[in-house]
Amino acid sequence: MIPYLKSNHPKAYAALKDLRSFLSSLAMADDSSSSADPPPPFDPLIPATPLSYPLQTLEELESRAYFSSFHFPFNKASVKLPAAAALPSRPRTLVCHDMAGGYTDDRLVQGGANADAFAIWHWYLIDVFVYFSHNLVTLPPPCWTNTAHRHGVKVLGTFIMEWDEGKIRADNLLASKDSVRMYADRLTELAVALGFDGWLINMEVNLDLGQIPNLKEFISYLSQTMHSSLPGSLVIWYDSVTVDGDLNWQNQLNDKNKPFFDLCDGIFVNYSWEEDFPKQSAEVAADRNFDVYMGIDVFGRGTYGGGQWTTNVALDVIKKADVSAAIFAPGWVYETKQPPDFQTAQNRWWGLVEKSWGIVQNYPKVLPFYSNFNQGHGYHIYADGKQISSNQWNDLSSQSFQPFLAYSGDSKTEPIQVSIDFKGASYSGGGSITFVGTLDDKAEFRARLFHGELPLRNSPVHFTYSVKSNGNSLLGLALGFSSASNEKKTVLLAASGNTLLTMTQFSSRFTSVVMPRRVTKLDQEPGWIIQESSINMAGHILTEIQALCYRPKPERSAADYVLSRAPSEYYAVLGDLKISADGENTNFPPSDSWNVSSEFVSWTSGSQGSKNLSVKIIWQLKAGYADLFLNYNIFVEKLNSPSSGTQSRLSEVAHEYLGEAAVKSFYISDLEVPSGTSFLKFIIQVRGLDGTSQKLEDAPFLQLKVEG
Repeated sequence: MIPYLKSNHPKAYAALKDLRSFLSSLAMADDSSSSADPPPPFDPLIPATPLSYPLQTLEELESRAYFSSFHFPFNKASVKLPAAAALPSRPRTLVCHDMAGGYTDDRLVQGGANADAFAIWHWYLIDVFVYFSHNLVTLPPPCWTNTAHRHGVKVLGTFIMEWDEGKIRADNLLASKDSVRMYADRLTELAVALGFDGWLINMEVNLDLGQIPNLKEFISYLSQTMHSSLPGSLVIWYDSVTVDGDLNWQNQLNDKNKPFFDLCDGIFVNYSWEEDFPKQSAEVAADRNFDVYMGIDVFGRGTYGGGQWTTNVALDVIKKADVSAAIFAPGWVYETKQPPDFQTAQNRWWGLVEKSWGIVQNYPKVLPFYSNFNQGHGYHIYADGKQISSNQWNDLSSQSFQPFLAYSGDSKTEPIQVSIDFKGASYSGGGSITFVGTLDDKAEFRARLFHGELPLRNSPVHFTYSVKSNGNSLLGLALGFSSASNEKKTVLLAASGNTLLTMTQFSSRFTSVVMPRRVTKLDQEPGWIIQESSINMAGHILTEIQALCYRPKPERSAADYVLSRAPSEYYAVLGDLKISADGENTNFPPSDSWNVSSEFVSWTSGSQGSKNLSVKIIWQLKAGYADLFLNYNIFVEKLNSPSSGTQSRLSEVAHEYLGEAAVKSFYISDLEVPSGTSFLKFIIQVRGLDGTSQKLEDAPFLQLKVEG
């Protein structure tokens, strides 16, 4: 991507680019290993911790070498978009990643150990996500595709040619009609195999005029093959080289770049546009105005409005012109360590985007729906209120549906502060929503959770959510509905308590008030209460879910009430939320319905008689079983005898949590096996789309005898 500095001072930009790359490599380095020997060169054929990585040369692309890589099967995205999902006919938001050069914490396919890793969670403000780096072929790490698809967002990789080396590559790419078609076929094959939705094409090199016909053929043929192989896919052209062969960023759609625009699904316009350029571009695009994505560099390098904390200035102009926006490098918030902390600064920055642009995605749309508000990083992992790991971690593939929490502003004027808590005990995953503040007996506070688009049928719909609270702090769910005739209704799923007092308190403000049909208190994990409520709103669409913070109406005289009107402390935690219809409970196939095997078993000697094991575990359902599962927890038991007979565990933790898999394989690297261990039992805990998990004793497993 070329901001003002690159287009006007290329030598200075090149120096800064090299410096940035160098500093990024320093930031990623482990200080503790500075005196150690450098690691051997990366060999994708050798079994190792699964990584995402780009392709650096046309030879790699042409040879299809990537498909022989050990890492390829791990890089397949498991979450699919709805078939042939088309972009909406309205101004759209494209977000281009470009975070610290790409392939940082997210390169670790099975997750890493950085609790503060970069993430995006405002997916409800995004239509298209582009994973970008300055490598020839940038393949999106599957974690980004998985979480973006979960939220209804398309994901594109990047094909870029720049600088002197890019010119040499362009000459090879554009050598003939056959060559451009061959490379287009290779790019299409990669996108389909890895499960992402298309490409951003960036040709930032000068070309000979005679090469332009083959460039047009490349764009046209790539678009055609992507559309036929993956309906709903996208090919976006970046505003760079012109039809004259000149590398001359137009900063608008005009006759110099429209011939490329006409052959694909849209254009990403460079950032240095002027105020009237979006409107002029819309006029050139005619009925394809929404396919024009006006660029904004969040770092503010030569961009209209200055980017950074005034990114909304450019967004307002783009929205007024009725075209789309391309936001480049929102990782600016993270990279520049904006105060006071990443969570607060990120929510504030995206709050500006929402204020200018509005919400573009709605969910839930289908059932079952489940969210534990997990952002894909944290300091622990819980399951059903019980801690299964105390290690810091990051893995965006595990990010669940993200709540539409509104940024409350820089002041503390709201009586209740709403935030994601990563440090306190969770119910599921690594985070929960906390509601902390003061509230008097007659007051209530609402917090937006989700904007839905869920049509309801004749059968009842069940809401199950986990809550932890102090004193008389109560937490319910306020639901909004609309009908085909646009009739609005509201329903309160109240917290457990006195039914008569609750009805008296809320019946005038809701169409109906529903008390829980079942309340379960967890004995082993004190504090968590599971509340289950059911409604039947056939013919309506669920449009909104809010958290309602309130206190029970006091059972006392008016005189007593006057004496206690002062606000008191309020504290509640929402652990997770599940919405399901009748008959949608997950039925897990029994353990013996899975084939589980191992590959690449490697033993090495450790200290004090211990051993280290590296192994790839693979599992697959046998024929006849519907495969509806996308995520798996992996555990290990270290035993001194086979699991079929009398046994004892050698570790204090009965089931040691190893990680989460988003594909049906998991690689374990250098697992320490204590002296005296005879067998290892690897357990694959299957997880349902509704948030439920198979019991460990019923889950498929692999038993491995310790060598020697």
